[in-house]
Amino acid sequence: MKGHYVKRTFAAVGSVALLTALLAACGGQAEGSDEGGNVSGEVVADGSSTVEPLTAAAGELFAEEAPDVNVSVGTAGTGGGFEKFCAGDTDISNASRPIKDDEEVPVCEDASVDYTELHVATDALTVVVSTENDFITCLTTDELKKLWEPAAEGKVETWDQVNPDFPAEPIELFGPGTDSGTFDYFTDEINGEEGASRSDYNASENDNDIVNGVGGSPNALGYFGYTYYEENTDTLKAVEVDSGEGCVAPSVETSQDGSYSPLSRPLFIYVSNKSYADKPQVAAFVDYYVANISEIAEIAAFIPLNDDQVGELETAAEALKQ
Repeated sequence: MKGHYVKRTFAAVGSVALLTALLAACGGQAEGSDEGGNVSGEVVADGSSTVEPLTAAAGELFAEEAPDVNVSVGTAGTGGGFEKFCAGDTDISNASRPIKDDEEVPVCEDASVDYTELHVATDALTVVVSTENDFITCLTTDELKKLWEPAAEGKVETWDQVNPDFPAEPIELFGPGTDSGTFDYFTDEINGEEGASRSDYNASENDNDIVNGVGGSPNALGYFGYTYYEENTDTLKAVEVDSGEGCVAPSVETSQDGSYSPLSRPLFIYVSNKSYADKPQVAAFVDYYVANISEIAEIAAFIPLNDDQVGELETAAEALKQ
């Protein structure tokens, strides 16, 4: 287990204890917990490594109310998660993009896997460099494309090729693998076509590998979800992005108001309707997740939903009960 991951786990556990203490001091429990102590069994989630910390935090908090329920959360990537979900192997699929209408929806339909999409948080897909990097503070979307487009493979290899003001140092790139929804979103928004990317970079479905790779070199650059940057500001620096309106840093405010463009995006969980109907532990966990989404997002260092989005989430979740 890598050091950054241990840091994240301990932070979440400490936050769980803090929230529990605060709830007790107020003389109450978290919403959605009335039936938690009466259920047991497994809840299996997999998919996006970006969404994993959010669902994992929800699972840790839920354990305070339902200690006999085990919530397991994998990181197969959004695409890999949908493969398992549509095969009926998981109850919940974490996703950093919507399910694909032309590829993944038919697979679920053929397997008679019905589901409900829940928008649970907002993300600022974050471009990062090492804190030791002293020449990059902002990149335009054109410069990002010059770095990452397929035509750059084997050709754009030093930083001065991206911007003549940058040093002639070798470029080291780290990013998510092709099963990642983050990869799909970034390539679509930056390179203009989903999946279109140079392949000569260090790819991993484990975001902690990207953290360690970028943090270990002043000439490295990578991208992933905002939470992983927030958890590693001791070694990473967020790069501002200029899409034509000036340089904008990723933050809660710029993601919610849309000014961090084009890399703000919604994050989802997909819930199996059959699992929700047939497994009381899944229903109890999902109900808890939705009822406490703002607190869970704060604990996991995610960008929370605004009030309107919370209302939309609650409405969408109600459909599961019908």
